[in-house]
Amino acid sequence: MGTRPWVAACFLLPALALLGALVVYPIGYSVYRSLFDASGNGFVGFDNYQEVFTDDRIRTALKNNIIWVIVAPSVATALGLIFAVLTERVRWGTAFKLVVFMPMAISMLAAGIIFRLVYEQNPERGVANAMWVGIHDTFSEPAPYPGAHPRPGARLGADGGAFTTRAAAAAASPVALPLVAVKPVDLKGAADAVPAREVAGKVTGTVWRDFTRGGGGTEGVIDRGEKALKGVKVEAVKGHRTVATATTAADGTFTLPAAADGARLRLPAANFAAHYNGVDWLGPSLVTPAIISAYIWMWAGFAMVLIAAGLASVPRELLEAARVDGATEWQVFRRVTVPLLAPVLAVVLITLMINVLKIFDLVYIIAPGASLDKANVLALQLYQSSFGTDVNQGVGSAIAVFLLLLVLPVMLVNIRRIRKERQR
Repeated sequence: MGTRPWVAACFLLPALALLGALVVYPIGYSVYRSLFDASGNGFVGFDNYQEVFTDDRIRTALKNNIIWVIVAPSVATALGLIFAVLTERVRWGTAFKLVVFMPMAISMLAAGIIFRLVYEQNPERGVANAMWVGIHDTFSEPAPYPGAHPRPGARLGADGGAFTTRAAAAAASPVALPLVAVKPVDLKGAADAVPAREVAGKVTGTVWRDFTRGGGGTEGVIDRGEKALKGVKVEAVKGHRTVATATTAADGTFTLPAAADGARLRLPAANFAAHYNGVDWLGPSLVTPAIISAYIWMWAGFAMVLIAAGLASVPRELLEAARVDGATEWQVFRRVTVPLLAPVLAVVLITLMINVLKIFDLVYIIAPGASLDKANVLALQLYQSSFGTDVNQGVGSAIAVFLLLLVLPVMLVNIRRIRKERQR
């Protein structure tokens, strides 16, 4: 109020100097540097910007940035809205908000390390695959002896993972089906194998691990101490038709009906298929959605807290009036709550959009080397172009200027919204 301009300038000078040194000068120098080649000596004009739009890696990064800007802020804001509304109706809402907001206290680096372990391919280490494999195995029974196969010379031919006897089986003549390469862990509690007994009019046989610890024993013969393979499915096949099936008992023996007489015996591939190992979350096709999920885990709490603060200021009289007029809870939410929260939702959405345009840490840490190009984003490509193996700070500066141009429209929309709110 009545302060002389030079006095105001003296107070603003330190802040303006700091702003100029940390913001204005770097922006100006980046624009200048983007017009020169990798050495910084040769003027190339807009060639670096042309490379930004023609290089395959940078185009992939741009495509991924578009996916990030559309998906991550929208899903995080929607989850924040749902959490904020639902937690108003439960007694333990404060505790729930604390749990959801807690990831915000973790740095991007730490979150990246956490989710790199979560998405680990090995189900014994990766939480995501441990859950996925558990669900899969609930509805699809795993193979009893993955990786097992007949002993060479056992007169069994391989066909697409299945093994079929070369000779037809005869009733009352037991068939020996010796297997090797059975993992010890799959034989826990297994009983000793016994030779199958002859049964008139029926085909019998034994499936066992033809291996004696310490060596010795006779190939193709059930020696003392050799283990039975329980639960192996055996099929009798005539031509291309399965005429009978049986499953081996605890002692490895099986019995097929008279229809199997003269048929060849087949051990289906399902007996020996490798265990389901889950989803390749960090493979080329799923790496970007997986990283976006990690980002949403971190920032949904931020959206929830801001929206909950806006929800607390919503006049309860309007909500009650809508209910008195006969509106359902869904109509109250869609027609009253969401419109009243529109300014807050816009703040959250715009803030997250600006944030994802600069995303770097999560992608750099979570994506493995084989999938890094598929998960690439502009901020990461800026780093790789400026300081990576093929250093070209001209291209890196061009990417930085391009990122600035992408952020500016979002910032201008946010500034206009703030000015309108001040005028109300």
